[in-house]
Amino acid sequence: MDILQCYHNSRLLVDWSDKRIWFAVASIVFNPTFWNIVARKEYRTKFITRMFNGNGLHGCYALAATIFTLGLIRDAVFKYAVDAQPKAQCMDHWFLQALAYFLFAVGNIFVLSSMWVLGVTGTYLGDYFGILMDERVTSFPFNVNDNPMYNGTVMIFLGTALWSLSPTGVYLTCIVHFVYRIALRFEGPFTTDIYIKRDQDRAAAKKTTSTPAKKQTKKDL
Repeated sequence: MDILQCYHNSRLLVDWSDKRIWFAVASIVFNPTFWNIVARKEYRTKFITRMFNGNGLHGCYALAATIFTLGLIRDAVFKYAVDAQPKAQCMDHWFLQALAYFLFAVGNIFVLSSMWVLGVTGTYLGDYFGILMDERVTSFPFNVNDNPMYNGTVMIFLGTALWSLSPTGVYLTCIVHFVYRIALRFEGPFTTDIYIKRDQDRAAAKKTTSTPAKKQTKKDL
């Protein structure tokens, strides 16, 4: 059976009445919605920073721990939903299984290398706390992918779905991809504005310090 025929035969193998699917969807949608709302509120009001006595770094670490934990919960709910759904045995095809391993491996490389390059504050919205990077990161994996964290995560989900022989997992992965695309539409311009403002403030400060004081003359006295 070829892959296209497998798709036609397995695309209806989803039990949409299973509440576990909807828990997975809710978790997938909730996570980026949560961190975007909280991070923007922090940027405007510094409410997390105030909770940590004005220490933005500690506030960022707290948000990072929260986002990381929510991610673990999402992954567990996703796997729980996938394992409870019907399997498509035709997906046990050498090409699809090789693709699953490839996606899982490359996705993890993208995610882990991104975290290594960016560090905790760069990965977990430190710029909303005023912890900005000196310059744009252009090394791997950002030199081969504009959004390696998000795209790598989608690849991991899809690899897991294929390896699990799960049409449900493929559908859920599509939702992950769609939600991340929406999140990027909000995060990208907002983060860009943060750095534009930083650069404008730097330029204004530099201009102020470089302007020589007006020399007094006898006429001025």
